[in-house]
Amino acid sequence: MKKTLILACLVIFMATGTALASKLIQLSLTPDIAIHSRTTRIEGLSLNIWGENPQSSFALGIVNGFTGTSKGFALGFLNYSDSYKGFQFAGVNYTNGSMLGGQLGVVNYVEHLKGVQIGIINYAASATTGFQLGILNVIPKNQWFRAFPNQIAPGMVIVNWRF
Repeated sequence: MKKTLILACLVIFMATGTALASKLIQLSLTPDIAIHSRTTRIEGLSLNIWGENPQSSFALGIVNGFTGTSKGFALGFLNYSDSYKGFQFAGVNYTNGSMLGGQLGVVNYVEHLKGVQIGIINYAASATTGFQLGILNVIPKNQWFRAFPNQIAPGMVIVNWRF
């Protein structure tokens, strides 16, 4: 009984520490004028004029910035991230690292794509598996186009893919 009580207290202590390290809601005018600092992980809802946090959340704002590895659903005019898993919907989506999921916007940019890009201009520097739908779609490091420029270009109109 005593061991069970000690174990239960330890579990509660660890859960409380995790809850304190992340917050459920973020409201921000800028990354420095916000409820929580830009280094605090948000695990819930983020409403931003311009926000920038590591997140596992639903982010709604004009500018949504995600540092570190973040995931969730982002809706804004500009979404930018270091690494993102989930869905981004904005006029411009920019992911400096890897993207697993989808980008839907006028302009979509990602360093490494595992997912879908739908927009007017879609650019993925590389892709493991990916599909692009838009007016201009570019995957320069697409294995299908190793003999470029003697073969078809790594940029395509309407659709482009790497599977």
